[in-house]
Amino acid sequence: PKAFPEGYNRPIEGQPDPWSPSDPKWGGFWEGGTHWSEVVANDTCEFLEASARHDEPFFIYSAFNATHDPRQSPEEYLAKYVPEKLLMPKNFQPMHPFAEAIGCGEGLRDERLAPFPRTPYAVRVHRQEYYAILTHMDAMIGRILDKLDATGQADNTWIVFTADHGLAVGQHGLLGKQNQYDHSTRVPFIVVGPGVKANTVNRQRIYLQDVMPTTLELAGVEQPEHVEFQSLLPVIQGEKSKHGAIYGAYLDKQRSIRTWRHKLIHYPGIDQIELYDLKNDPHESKDLSKDPEMKSTIDKLRRTLKRKQKQFGDPLAEQLAKAN
Repeated sequence: PKAFPEGYNRPIEGQPDPWSPSDPKWGGFWEGGTHWSEVVANDTCEFLEASARHDEPFFIYSAFNATHDPRQSPEEYLAKYVPEKLLMPKNFQPMHPFAEAIGCGEGLRDERLAPFPRTPYAVRVHRQEYYAILTHMDAMIGRILDKLDATGQADNTWIVFTADHGLAVGQHGLLGKQNQYDHSTRVPFIVVGPGVKANTVNRQRIYLQDVMPTTLELAGVEQPEHVEFQSLLPVIQGEKSKHGAIYGAYLDKQRSIRTWRHKLIHYPGIDQIELYDLKNDPHESKDLSKDPEMKSTIDKLRRTLKRKQKQFGDPLAEQLAKAN
């Protein structure tokens, strides 16, 4: 969606807010006259009605722009969330200590949405708008699922719900997605389909990109050799994921490795690390990188990170090797 100056560096406590997320005059999600989440739902429902008249299999990729900024939604959804009553994130910080060095400073568009340093007032307003557009999207997804059921296709359809990233919205002093914390990298991944046991949680470590080979297998298409990810059908049935530790990256500024217990984040430009115990500290609030007792854990994770960088052809790994 188009960006407008009025939608940035706001709100400032004690000053009028120039932006209204429910006002269609700003365009954005309202461009064209109908909210884009509603457009996606309308088109998907029409496709489902058409597919019900045929016996051939169908594939739908419904890509919502929500919850991207500008986070706009109808007033009735904004009214569901009163900023003053919203809880602040447990890992709130006014500023990330390395914001500029890791590419998340005042020059990054996502981060310019709210004033620096972050304030509880601004974070609560942004979280209101985030929850509102998210709830509005949920309602649109509900329409799609209702249509699938009404057309008699629900019992024979695989559904995968996921997202390309999360958002900080005030956590760790950040607003956007460009970081290695779980609030931005650990996306929802929900699967419904024939033979999939309901109301179960699978704690295997996977990549978002696994959805593509999963879809290929469901369609009976052979997976190309260049695809580095795995079909999740065996994992859904209880087999162990082949991925092991999960590797993350952002430009040449951030790298991470995540196991079931720990996460190591490395900022190459300043050779700074952070270490978190995800079991005891799921909000990643306590950096353990300076704890002498964690040295062996850090060394092990560094080795794993280097191995993953080589596996995925990370050009930064070659640069660091030459520098050393």
